[in-house]
Amino acid sequence: MFEEHILSWITFFPILGMIVIALIPKDKHNLIRWAAVATTTPPLFMAWYIFANFDRGAVEMQFTEKVSWIPAFNIEYFMGIDGVSVTMILLTALLCFFCIFASFGIKKGVKGYFAMFLLLDTGMMGVFCALDFFLFYVFWEVMLLPMYFLIGIWGGPRREYAAIKFFLYTLFGSVLMLLVLLSFYFFSVDPATGEHTFNLITLQNQAAHIGPLTGENFRLLCWMALFIGFAIKVPVFPFHTWLPDAHVEAPTAVSVILAGVLLKMGTYGILRISYPILPDATRYFGTFLAVLGVINIIYGALCAMAQKDLKKLVAYSSISHMGFVLLGMASFTPEGINGAVFQMFNHGTVTAMLFLLVGVIYDRAHHREINGFGGLITQMPRYSVITGLAFMAGLGLPGLSSFISEAMVFLGAFQTYKVLTIIAVSGVVLGASYMLWTFQRIFFGPLKEKYKTLPEINGRELFTLVPLGAIVIFLGVYPLPVLNLISTSLNYLNQLVK
Repeated sequence: MFEEHILSWITFFPILGMIVIALIPKDKHNLIRWAAVATTTPPLFMAWYIFANFDRGAVEMQFTEKVSWIPAFNIEYFMGIDGVSVTMILLTALLCFFCIFASFGIKKGVKGYFAMFLLLDTGMMGVFCALDFFLFYVFWEVMLLPMYFLIGIWGGPRREYAAIKFFLYTLFGSVLMLLVLLSFYFFSVDPATGEHTFNLITLQNQAAHIGPLTGENFRLLCWMALFIGFAIKVPVFPFHTWLPDAHVEAPTAVSVILAGVLLKMGTYGILRISYPILPDATRYFGTFLAVLGVINIIYGALCAMAQKDLKKLVAYSSISHMGFVLLGMASFTPEGINGAVFQMFNHGTVTAMLFLLVGVIYDRAHHREINGFGGLITQMPRYSVITGLAFMAGLGLPGLSSFISEAMVFLGAFQTYKVLTIIAVSGVVLGASYMLWTFQRIFFGPLKEKYKTLPEINGRELFTLVPLGAIVIFLGVYPLPVLNLISTSLNYLNQLVK
C-alpha cells in the first residue's frame, strides 16, 4: 500500500508539516524549526527507498499512480517517475532537509517562513513526479507563490524588487506554457477513449499524429513557446537577468533551493515534455540550443569574474554551469545527454555547498565583499578547507563530481558540434580563473585586524556541508550510482529524438 502511493506521500507530506506548524503558537520558534525538520526527514528516507528499489533496466515509468481527477476534461492525477525523475527527487529531498537546518537563523516570521518553505517543497516534488501536463502545470505554479514570498519577505534590502522581477519573469513563461498545454489538449486524442488528453505518455506516443493535425510550423512554434517558459527557469541567456537579483536578496537556504533545484526544473521540463512530444522540433532547434549553451558557459563565467559580491559570483557561476547541461542535451548523443543530467545533479550539490558557505561567512562578517576579506585561512581553517573543496568542485577538478559530468558533456558534444565544443572548453579555464582568484583574495594574505575574533564554522553548519562534500567526492571517484540510474531512461529518450 505504501509503495503504491509513495510518490503521493513524498509530494504531499510537507503539506502535513504545514498544517502542524499552523497549529503551533508563533512564538515557539524552536518547536516550529524542529517540526520542519521532522517534516523533511521522512521524504529523505522515501527518496532513498525509491532510489534503492528503482528498476534501472526498465524504460517504463515506475511507481505510477493514476486516478481520474477532473473527468469532464479527462484530467488525471497521474504520477510516475523514470531515472531522470529519481535523480531530481533525491536531490530535492536532500537539499530541502539540509536547508531547514540552514534556516535556523531566521528570526522574523519564523512560522510563515517554514510554512512557505514546505509548500515550496511540495511544488518541486510534484513537478518531478507529474505525468499529466495539467497536473505538471499546477505544481509548476504552486512553486511560484512560496518562492515569491520567501524572497519578498525574508530577503535582503532590495527584496521586493527581486521578488517581483522573479515573479513576472516566471509568470510570463507560465503563460506561454499554458498556451502550449491547451494546444496539445485540443490537437491530440487518446486512442483508448477518443477524448482529448493531457496525459504526457499518451502525448508522447501520439507525437507522430499531432504533426499532421497542426503542421510543422505550429509544432516549431509550440517548441519555442515551451522553451522560453523553461529557459527563464534555467536561466538561459538572455532570460537570465532575474537570477542574480533573486540570489543576492534571497535568504541563504532559499538561494540553495533556487540554484540547486529550481534551475534544474527548466532543463527537466525540456527533457520531460519538449523532447518526447516534439522530437522533430527538438532536432530542428538542436544547434540553436547548443549555441545558447555555449553563450551561457562563456557569458556566465565572464560575469562571475567581474563580480565583487561573493553571492553574485556564485549566482553567475550557476548560469555558466547550466550551459554545460544545455550543450550536452543538444548533442543528441548518449554521452552528452547522460553528462547533462549528471551535471544537473552535481551542480545541485556543489552550488548548494557554495551558497551555504556564503551564508556562513555573511552571518559572521555581515558583508559579502570579496576584497573586504583576506587571510581567513589562519582564522577559520575548517571553513577554509570546506570552501576549498567546494571551489575545486565548482571549477571541475578531476576526482570531484563536476569533472565527470563536464567531461561527458564534452565527449558527447564534440561528436555533434566540434567548433562549439572547443569554444565551450574555454569556459572551464574561465571557471578555474574566477574560482581560484576569489579563493586567493578571501583566504590568503594578511588577516585583517577586525577578523581576528571571527568564530570558526559551527557544528550545525558542518552538518549541512560535510554530507554534500562527501557526495561530491564519492561521485567524483565512483559516478556509477547516478549514471546507472539515468542511462536507460535517457538512452530511450535520445532514441525518440534521433
